[in-house]
Amino acid sequence: MNRDLDILIAGAGIGGLAAALALQRAGFRVSVFEQAPELGEVGAGLTVAPNGMIVLNHLGLGEVMRDIAMIPGRGAVMHYRTGRVLVDIPRGDTQMNRYGAPYCQVHRADLHTALVDAVVANDPHCIHLSHGLSDFSETADRITACFENGHSVSGDVLIGCDGIHSVVRSRLFGKEQPRFTGYVAWRGMVPMDSLDKELIEPDSAVWLGPGHFLTRYRVRNGELLNYVAVASSDAWQEEGWWAKSEVSEVVEMFRDFEPRARRILAATPPDLCHKWGIFDRNPIPRWGLGRATLLGDAAHPTSPFLGQGAVMALEDALILARAFDLSGSLAEALERYENARKDRGAFVIMESRSNVKLITECDPDTFGADVHRNEESLGLAEYDAVTVAI
Repeated sequence: MNRDLDILIAGAGIGGLAAALALQRAGFRVSVFEQAPELGEVGAGLTVAPNGMIVLNHLGLGEVMRDIAMIPGRGAVMHYRTGRVLVDIPRGDTQMNRYGAPYCQVHRADLHTALVDAVVANDPHCIHLSHGLSDFSETADRITACFENGHSVSGDVLIGCDGIHSVVRSRLFGKEQPRFTGYVAWRGMVPMDSLDKELIEPDSAVWLGPGHFLTRYRVRNGELLNYVAVASSDAWQEEGWWAKSEVSEVVEMFRDFEPRARRILAATPPDLCHKWGIFDRNPIPRWGLGRATLLGDAAHPTSPFLGQGAVMALEDALILARAFDLSGSLAEALERYENARKDRGAFVIMESRSNVKLITECDPDTFGADVHRNEESLGLAEYDAVTVAI
């Protein structure tokens, strides 16, 4: 395809930046438009399963990930009250040998910074801040993005990487309210120097309890412990999607959990505890129309109960770039991309919904490896975006 295309990307999150980098490496010219006035430290921990690391390795970020990410040697599912190990999960070399890439845990801000640095190294003027997309229009041969600051930019194609509240998605397919999943989560960061080492055995873990679960793992070279504490809820009534939370609230909510879990929660610095409602959307039959398409959470906003949200965006990014590289026209590229990704995106949305019901409605006394489901048992980890047929 013609490398002189002007490719516009709305959103400089993980998906938008990965798409920009993948397209740059394929020889295309990209402009990224981000609503925020600066790119700062946003978010907390996230997991990058082998199917995501395959993408990052291909994009030249494997060495950086070895510096910024943690590779757990072992994970476990544990009983909420007794701490008994219900499922042992080999990580580390096991994943490397099986998939050719490790299972990693990383601070979102560290991965985001690595992507920003790589994109800007290719083109210092690629990222445009304070450019929140408000609308777009299309003619036979161009698409024009209009921004909240009054600016407009024309290009050949618009990639909507603008998240679960995607303007591109609403403009293409009409407005719809995100779906509340029935779960609320607390996310916290605890400095490791405030915790006893015995609390971090094994490297990563999840405690299962009735209507609740708590997962924790280290990030930022082991300096911080990231946790996500999830509880079923009838509704989300807070203002916005994120809200500050009192540490005492999450400690009280998980009061029946074993002492190790409660000690982690209680050690959360007051300014590092947040609460948010978990939302997703139903799968849609199309991702794009004309000269616009969707990527990441804009296309398949999923709940975090399989740890595949960021990984799916990374896969999308590489498949999109491969489709552009292999196709003879823009229409062919967008069709190849959507056909390669749509069913997988829908599968992860639905399986994540099923998984949270499994782990919050199970009997922890009888839960075991025979019913446990994750990215490996579902076959997600073996997906190779570098070689899969498109």
